[in-house]
Amino acid sequence: MAQNNSITVTLQQIAKMIDHSLLHPTMTDADILNGLRIAREHSVATACVKPYLMPLAKQELEGSDVLICPVIGFPHGNSTTEVKVFEANAAAAAGGREIDMVINIGKALGGDWDYVTDEIRQINTAVTRHGAILKVIFENDYLQEGQIIRLCHICSEIGVAFVKTSSGYGFVKQHNGMYNYNGATVPHLKLMREHSKPGVQVKAAGGVRTLDDLLHVMSLGVTRIGATATIAIMEEAKKRGITDKPTDIIFKPIERASTGGY
Repeated sequence: MAQNNSITVTLQQIAKMIDHSLLHPTMTDADILNGLRIAREHSVATACVKPYLMPLAKQELEGSDVLICPVIGFPHGNSTTEVKVFEANAAAAAGGREIDMVINIGKALGGDWDYVTDEIRQINTAVTRHGAILKVIFENDYLQEGQIIRLCHICSEIGVAFVKTSSGYGFVKQHNGMYNYNGATVPHLKLMREHSKPGVQVKAAGGVRTLDDLLHVMSLGVTRIGATATIAIMEEAKKRGITDKPTDIIFKPIERASTGGY
């Protein structure tokens, strides 16, 4: 537990907080191979990959304890429910142990909660049938607090494994025509933890780039992060004396309103 910006952790706990993100659309197979090597070397929780990379990820991570986490309906959640269910079935059958899906954001914004609920339920059923678990991406940048709360209640009722803040690619157009992205913010993480049942875990994605960021969100009850900065986080943990034995460490809290974008 955290108190006065301090927390007790082990190096393994930090590694198993991380879903190493390999989702940028420009990543080549060479980039992916390098990313899978990083995931394996640091023994993170999962390597988060695009569905077509399942065979490569399975081959490269064989014999390790790093799970494969394919994404579906990614990044904007606009496929039909039928297609998402097909994609989820295929991803889990191919060896995906954790599946990250994006909700239909337009339906949530329009208040069609029956559609949103039915879609999440169908995908959760498809995934768990294969012994995998589901993480549900809300894309909080587009949502109001009340909508986030409603989604937490829906996911709690269905019994999904995780609720997740963001895809990493939910850029919002600003008044000046530029696009910006907040990703995981402290207020939203607190809100999601408060309004999700204890059995539903919270994943922070988007901008958790430092060890201090990770430790702060961990102190809020977050149990997983999406990260591209795995090497920097793990090297900083070792530098600050975190070992395989429980280590007390003081972290610098996130002071900005948001944690920034990927």
